[in-house]
Amino acid sequence: MRRLLLIRHGDTPHASDGRLAGAVDPPLTDNGIRQADALAHACATLGVTAIYTSPLRRARMTAIPIARACNVEPVIDDRLREIAYGEWEGMTETELRANHSSVFVAWTSEPALNSPPGGESAFAVASRALAVFVRAHEMHPAGIVGVVSHKTTIRVLACVLSGVPIGRFRERFACPTASISTFDFGERGITLAGVGDIHHLEGIAT
Repeated sequence: MRRLLLIRHGDTPHASDGRLAGAVDPPLTDNGIRQADALAHACATLGVTAIYTSPLRRARMTAIPIARACNVEPVIDDRLREIAYGEWEGMTETELRANHSSVFVAWTSEPALNSPPGGESAFAVASRALAVFVRAHEMHPAGIVGVVSHKTTIRVLACVLSGVPIGRFRERFACPTASISTFDFGERGITLAGVGDIHHLEGIAT
């Protein structure tokens, strides 16, 4: 693999409202569908040769038009799903600070080791998602691979690939809906070429 594109799914009702969506599975909004179409055009222009996607509906609804535009078959891999938020699913950070303050503070202070009640830690996400990256790297040694996933999963992967401590994923990497973060692979290693890019969404709400 010579280039990896980490692609966040398009807009959903939960994303617009700032609600945590891990295992819950909202669809794309109408705006999210427009974003997915813009991503499809961008990925075709970039010459994407393979698409891997989370099985969650919002990711698949984003990946399908991309795969169609790039003339490839999307590979669905459960290891690309979003972090599980457990008892916090569907809640906002404001609600968590008000009602689950001590546990929420512990999680935000060190999310690599701590997890939401009934949910996952960032280390758990890294363990499963990184295996997909390794598979893609082996299967497409000279390709440009698009991975359609979720905000936390993408930011955790970005930390691993950039050598940033996993627990800092919330502070170090932006990941708007329908954004692309790019990593290039060469003789000198991995280069972070772009983070949270949304230039392809010109004229579309973000």
